[in-house]
Amino acid sequence: MPDISSTAPSPAAIDPQRLQAMMEAVSAFGGGADGSMTRLSLSEEDRKARDWLGAWFKDNGFTQKVDAIGNQFGLLDLAGHNAPTVMVGSHIDSQPNGGRFDGALGVVAACEAVRAVAEGLKREGASSACNFAIVNWTNEEGARFQPSLLGSSVFTGAAALDWALERRDGAGVSVGEALRSIGYAGDDKVPVPAALIELHIEGAPSLENSKKRIGAFSRFWGATKYRLAFIGRQAHTGPTPMAERQDALLAAGFVITGLKRLAGDYGLDLHTSVGRLEVFPNSPNTVPGEAVLFIELRSGSPEILREAEEKLKAMIAEAADFAKVGSEVRSVDYRAAGAMDAGLVRLAGEVSARRGEDMPLLDTIGGHDAVALAAVCPAVVLAVPSVGGVIHHPTEFTKPEDQAFGVQIVADMLHELATGGAAVIKADKTP
Repeated sequence: MPDISSTAPSPAAIDPQRLQAMMEAVSAFGGGADGSMTRLSLSEEDRKARDWLGAWFKDNGFTQKVDAIGNQFGLLDLAGHNAPTVMVGSHIDSQPNGGRFDGALGVVAACEAVRAVAEGLKREGASSACNFAIVNWTNEEGARFQPSLLGSSVFTGAAALDWALERRDGAGVSVGEALRSIGYAGDDKVPVPAALIELHIEGAPSLENSKKRIGAFSRFWGATKYRLAFIGRQAHTGPTPMAERQDALLAAGFVITGLKRLAGDYGLDLHTSVGRLEVFPNSPNTVPGEAVLFIELRSGSPEILREAEEKLKAMIAEAADFAKVGSEVRSVDYRAAGAMDAGLVRLAGEVSARRGEDMPLLDTIGGHDAVALAAVCPAVVLAVPSVGGVIHHPTEFTKPEDQAFGVQIVADMLHELATGGAAVIKADKTP
């Protein structure tokens, strides 16, 4: 494996082989032979991965805490109770038939980076200005329970705990029931950190195309997410006259194609999708009586999002009229666009430059837990290249040398904060 450093060795040098061993270990929980990963939030596979992480915490001197929404923390006290805490991590839940690096790399990166910093400080006989916390957020993906970023949103107070615990999956199982079933319904209180750093795969081709080893997400797009139901009348596909049908799926198709056209009206500034469609009774010989669409609008512009939502509403009404069905908006989730912390972005660029790499600034169109944390503390997401820009697919891959470089940048940032940079970070706040 190539040397990740182009300068003098870091006092917090990571171990790339140790990093890869951890990635291989966590990939066993829900991983398929084709490279796929299905580790839905609060599933049995998720429990096994959480247990593995908890064992790592215990073996490496971290104190595990689990809060009421199941967020899993490993705390390392290096500076005493009154010192600020810097948090690092991501999530280990995945999409169904997704990839192995989205989220999981960020958690493993946190483990290796914090361990490298602690080992380096011990070798130097140096004290730390901050404590560290590694985090595995609950239900980042939003695949089993909606909305996404659920655990981090409860942590910051953006979502109410009772409301979140009542979110239900397609089988009717609530978040609270699932937490209890896997043994992760905790009651620990963990304060808001002084700063949060998250490493993630880019999930887009810009870094690879520009031959850059790392980037910083300095801006995040907003999102508007609708759960929309069209309600028609179930009937036989044979004898029921075409003119008398009230086809809920026909209305859904109208909206799906309309959303594609809507995105085209805004060039590169709007992304639209229907990622999930539930049809009832879902029989080949039955006119669908109900169709539920999971709709997303994403943009970096609040004005475009507002305008696109108004156009979506008009589209829904037109589709219902066309198909002679009713419509019902069952939920709407909003996530505002915003910026990552300029100071952390600057620090990331500085430590990257010392290793001979300039760090491009990127937008993140997808959501990350750091987006939720950005409302309550300085937060940043660093990105490492995705081969082919692939994400949420079994072929999702980031080269080991790129993984290692990204983790080393995180470790370098943490070392800077531990050896004085944390003095400018305010003490912890309780949510």
